[in-house]
Amino acid sequence: MRKLLLCTILLCAVALLASGLTAAWAMGGGGCGGGGCGGGGGDGVIDPAPGAPFADPPDLPNECMMPGMVEVTLTPRISAVNVNGVMANLMTYNGDHPGGTIRVRQGDMLSIHFRNWLPATTATNMLGFTRNITNLHTHGLHVSPEPPADDAHIAIAPGAGYDYEYDLMCQPPGSMCFYHSHSHGLVAEQHWAGLSGAIVVEDPTPALAGYETHLMILKDISLVGSEPAPHTSTMDYMHGLEGNTVMVNGRVNPVLSIRPGQVQRWRILNASNARFYKLSLEGHSLYVVGTDGGWLDRPYAQSYVVLSPGERLDVLVKANTTKKNYRLLSLPYSRMGMMTSAQITMLTMACSGAALNQRLPGQFNPAAQRIDPNSLMIADTKTFTLGMSMGRGYINGHDFDADPLMVMSTLGTYEIWDIVNQTNMDHPWHQHVNAAQVLSITGGDAAYRTLYTTTPAWKDVVIVPKGGRVRLLVPVMDWPGMTMYHCHILEHEDIGMMGMWHIMGGGMPM
Repeated sequence: MRKLLLCTILLCAVALLASGLTAAWAMGGGGCGGGGCGGGGGDGVIDPAPGAPFADPPDLPNECMMPGMVEVTLTPRISAVNVNGVMANLMTYNGDHPGGTIRVRQGDMLSIHFRNWLPATTATNMLGFTRNITNLHTHGLHVSPEPPADDAHIAIAPGAGYDYEYDLMCQPPGSMCFYHSHSHGLVAEQHWAGLSGAIVVEDPTPALAGYETHLMILKDISLVGSEPAPHTSTMDYMHGLEGNTVMVNGRVNPVLSIRPGQVQRWRILNASNARFYKLSLEGHSLYVVGTDGGWLDRPYAQSYVVLSPGERLDVLVKANTTKKNYRLLSLPYSRMGMMTSAQITMLTMACSGAALNQRLPGQFNPAAQRIDPNSLMIADTKTFTLGMSMGRGYINGHDFDADPLMVMSTLGTYEIWDIVNQTNMDHPWHQHVNAAQVLSITGGDAAYRTLYTTTPAWKDVVIVPKGGRVRLLVPVMDWPGMTMYHCHILEHEDIGMMGMWHIMGGGMPM
């Protein structure tokens, strides 16, 4: 009893210290020493000078010449990467940071030759897991969770390999997904160190084809010397790491050129471990045309959009006629208690040159519709309650490492999932294989709530507000097998806030 009391006192002291440090960051110190943030400073504002020209991540070359087949090679390895002027030893795929973009189409067969080139080691992290064992999760692909497809239980040791195969016959066109490591207990540190990249499902719709298109991967990191800052405390896992260097495609405040009146399409991925972004473009609206699971029916004008770890957005930007620089900002956001993040300049949009007069599309995807759950036979209603205590995360009181929560579903049915958040922190909820529609959100940001409860959006990540709840309509379609659901603050997944989802049923999708 005495040991338990002492442990509780120590955890409370560490929590207060961490809260103080986070509050100091919010007030403007920011931990940007050594040029980490590229400049900026007080009053909760990080505003580095405009940096290098914007560049999209490289595309991974398709090694197969046959139509309908995409074949790529991924090799996780340690590579020297320029992080805002510091050469850092990061985990990369094929030496790229972020990883190269995989481009596919609905109906393709995707083959990924995965070879683990991380150094062999017997060292363990602070959670007790042997480092550099890894695997691959294709986050957002509606594919089989069974091997050789999106099986997140596969463990690939250094020097070993695995050939993944994904049938994209049921993948919605226009969706943007991503890939990252998913070896339990090691996910947070490997993702933090750089193991992520985008998967773009190309779309043939003429309504969006005529716009200059860019991919933006948002990622933060802190360095200790030339190494990613390690997870060293229980509170690193309880809070989730946020870095003092915030980048778009590996660059601090890159400069993206646009012409007056031009419309550009931006496909945005939050690849951070725990940082939320509240994105707003000075002097402009962001027109949302797609979410995690693909297109909406029409553009939805937003003054800002909130993006939690793992979420993706497809937006249009129409430059106004005044030639000047405009900043894409991440506005202050409170994801944890009353602590609010700093305002950060993410990129600079430089409007110059000869004017264009491009128009935004009207309704372009009438097939996108909200589903009325009252019109369906609902097979089951499930409740998932999120909790945290003593350095661990729980779903319905179950710690994944000690006693994983197992739920069963039947293929070809619809279910209602209620996710209840009993903590004082937002949690991004992610379910593998099947995207869902958001029926209701209690609490949290009003604009986020309105966007996802009124539009025909399909989501595989949704913010469950602190002290609030989310209700999802979940189609259990096409692919049987054993898969997962978890918090996408990746530290929370590693400390137990994850469960198993057994989809029962036979046969291939029709």
